[in-house]
Amino acid sequence: MYTPIKNNHETLPGESQLPTRRKALLVNLDEKRYGTFAEIGAGQEVVRWFFQVGGASGTISKSMSAYDMKVSDAVYEPCERYVCRERLQSMLNYEFDLNLERLSADRGHSTAFFAFADTVRAASYKGGGECHGWMGIRFQSHPRDEPSQITLHVRMLDKENSSQQEALGIVGVNLIYGAFFLFHNPSELLASLLDNLSTNRIEIDMVEFSGIEFRHVDNRLISLNLVQLGLSEAAMFGPNGVVIQPSEALYKKNILVERGSFRPVCLTNTDIIHAAREKFTTENGVEDSDILVLMELTMNNLMATGTIDPQDFLARAELLQAAGHTVLISNYFEYYRLAAYLARYTSKRIGISMGALSLIELFEEKYYKNLAGGILESFGRLFKNDLTLYIYPYLHPESKELLTVENLPIAPSLAKLYGHLIDTGNIRPLDNYNPACLQIFSRDILRRIAGRDAGWEAMVDPKVADLIKTRRYFAYRG
Repeated sequence: MYTPIKNNHETLPGESQLPTRRKALLVNLDEKRYGTFAEIGAGQEVVRWFFQVGGASGTISKSMSAYDMKVSDAVYEPCERYVCRERLQSMLNYEFDLNLERLSADRGHSTAFFAFADTVRAASYKGGGECHGWMGIRFQSHPRDEPSQITLHVRMLDKENSSQQEALGIVGVNLIYGAFFLFHNPSELLASLLDNLSTNRIEIDMVEFSGIEFRHVDNRLISLNLVQLGLSEAAMFGPNGVVIQPSEALYKKNILVERGSFRPVCLTNTDIIHAAREKFTTENGVEDSDILVLMELTMNNLMATGTIDPQDFLARAELLQAAGHTVLISNYFEYYRLAAYLARYTSKRIGISMGALSLIELFEEKYYKNLAGGILESFGRLFKNDLTLYIYPYLHPESKELLTVENLPIAPSLAKLYGHLIDTGNIRPLDNYNPACLQIFSRDILRRIAGRDAGWEAMVDPKVADLIKTRRYFAYRG
């Protein structure tokens, strides 16, 4: 039997976070909250918590599961897929509007309405396919208020269906509790989503805040926080700054990645990705229209000074967007982990562009001490899916020596491995580069900006230069 608890939101002695049951009860005890639960797939796992703890009649106006596809289409209109963002949004809109239509006249003055929904594909007895789902809540924070919304995508990592359902229910309770009691602090809300869970069970790879309460929230920072907090190893947003769910963006795409600090993105970065794309399109089965180019910012790059500066991150993001790029934030310092992540979502080709100095670093065995098979295991994983590295030359600023794939200083013990990777086409030189870009470096641009040397403007895209000057990024003083 459940033991009654205090009606407050403080943890008890010995607790680091509120138990799921208490969160559900505190929601039920809040007299102003009233709304609908609509869940497709994996059973009624979220609403079950609210029925079990008691007091649900004061919270739940309706609970439903339109499990049959025809029933779901009849209620929420036809949709191409049933586990997708569009289906979730139609569920939230329909159920929230229905609450307002039916109940506002009688209790709208004292009730903050909400609609919670999820559409999930959990493990089945047939097996196969990714276990994932979309979940969201549309809610009023105060009676008669404009609605706010939180949308998220989850990957369920448990093997058993029952365990996946349990984890899904806990995330749902955390989301609802957070929406009602932590909406004023999105960072705290985000961190609470995996309370009473672990990242071994659930990964949250996309979260978006919208509506009146979140009008000042920058979802690009939320994406960064997702990776910072370990809720996901990677997050994405597009050239328009809108967050992207990775599996939908990467699905059946040929993927080309450039990793960098992009502080700021310069003409060299542009030339690298342009030259790599030219080579990439000559690969078997690669159509230019099916290429997704990603500019990757790793946590390692963002924490180069020891801590992450949100404004510095946003400056880099804004400039990459101005140059028309999709941004990937990742916690994959090792390239083989990045390759495995991308291969999770596409069976098509993957290319990674990098400078010659980065390739030298890739062949340093000290980075692979954590692998039983060392550098051979790392390269086995990296090139497992016929991945190709495109190598941009490096011009030494003083000696003017040009480092290329052909004359790269590789340790003698690894020379045969290096030669093999060149012979198989896994490592390819970029000989279609613009020589003028070889002498452009981001660190030089920063030095020139700080020194009020206008020569930096010719080293970046005009749109990037305008944005740096307009918003005074990197301490620009004019």
